[in-house]
Amino acid sequence: MRPYEGRRVLLGVTGGIASYKTAWLARLLAQAGAKVDVVLTRSAREFIGAVTFEALTGRPVHTELVAEGHALDHIKLARSAELVVVAPATADFLARAAGGRSDDLLTACLLATDAPVLLVPAMNDRMWAHKQTGANVKHLRSLGYTVLEPDAGALASPQEGSGPGRMPEPEAIFAHMGRMLETHDLAGRTVTVTAGPTREALDPVRYLTNHSSGKMGVALAAAAWRRGAEVKLIAGPLSVAVPQGICVTHVDSTDQMAAAVRAELPTSDVLIMAAAPADFRPASVADAKLKKATRPDAIALDNTLDILTSTRDARMPGSVIVGFALETDDVIAHAQAKLASKALDLIVVNDQREEGAGFGGDTNRVTLLAPNQAPEELALLLKTEVADAILDRVGGILHGR
Repeated sequence: MRPYEGRRVLLGVTGGIASYKTAWLARLLAQAGAKVDVVLTRSAREFIGAVTFEALTGRPVHTELVAEGHALDHIKLARSAELVVVAPATADFLARAAGGRSDDLLTACLLATDAPVLLVPAMNDRMWAHKQTGANVKHLRSLGYTVLEPDAGALASPQEGSGPGRMPEPEAIFAHMGRMLETHDLAGRTVTVTAGPTREALDPVRYLTNHSSGKMGVALAAAAWRRGAEVKLIAGPLSVAVPQGICVTHVDSTDQMAAAVRAELPTSDVLIMAAAPADFRPASVADAKLKKATRPDAIALDNTLDILTSTRDARMPGSVIVGFALETDDVIAHAQAKLASKALDLIVVNDQREEGAGFGGDTNRVTLLAPNQAPEELALLLKTEVADAILDRVGGILHGR
């Protein structure tokens, strides 16, 4: 999986209760094809065993700075790593790292590596708020290390209540690692992505919508952010989480989505219209809930606003505009018509009737169409893979302008 496949990651684990989450992070990395070298501090081994990480990564776990036959492990590990991640990073570890200590294998690796370093703090909220911890974090960032902000929420002990200090979830750390490993071909670009369905009210409790989950749009937003872009996500109701680092504007109706798109277009290098806005709305909205006994025999429908057409005048000169089309018949012909009528640089079309290519799933099979070019059919892929394929084409268009 891009950009993890075949990459060497040094994963350091220190002595915090959040280390159980790091096991899941190791699994995510291994599943994505990374070669993960785990370093456990002595205190980490009080919380989680080396066998766990050996089973998850398929590689030996490293624990000692000085051991027979392993005297230079810190040099070998540090030089082979393409990324060093410490999760959790306790207050004690942050202090030792900020002081340049090298009295265990993990701190020695930090001093010996030229790879990017990501530190993921986890501790009691009072420890995180202490001025000394703040000074340590500031100094570590000045050294070029990336230090994530901890999440707020319930802390380890019931007596502690909640506050900032929780280690971010493994999926969020995984996403940050991807951004650090990725080639930033979209650095300096602003990418606006729409995702999910819109809802058009019928009465105060019912609405017209569709089966879109938002997975394709969120995958595009996550991939663009990973590739260095500033990402604005305009989202209808979603059934998938949005990674940290992405600015999200939540909308409900097609009119709201159109207004949000118009607001972002003047400063967007790229617009990817991956949402599935409702094409119709009830011609009138009932003031009260419709009852079975008095239901209407028919519901009159009006067309909703066409977002790409209605916002065309707001596009930034030279921007790249990508549309999506989900069809059930004459798939290519309908997509080509939309490509021309909406002045798109690229349109992504799929067939709702094809297995694995419609709403809600994790896979998609799409065809890419651009002006004056033959259609390009992609194989059935994960939506995350489809997202990168689309962004490869977008990058090519941008660099050609």
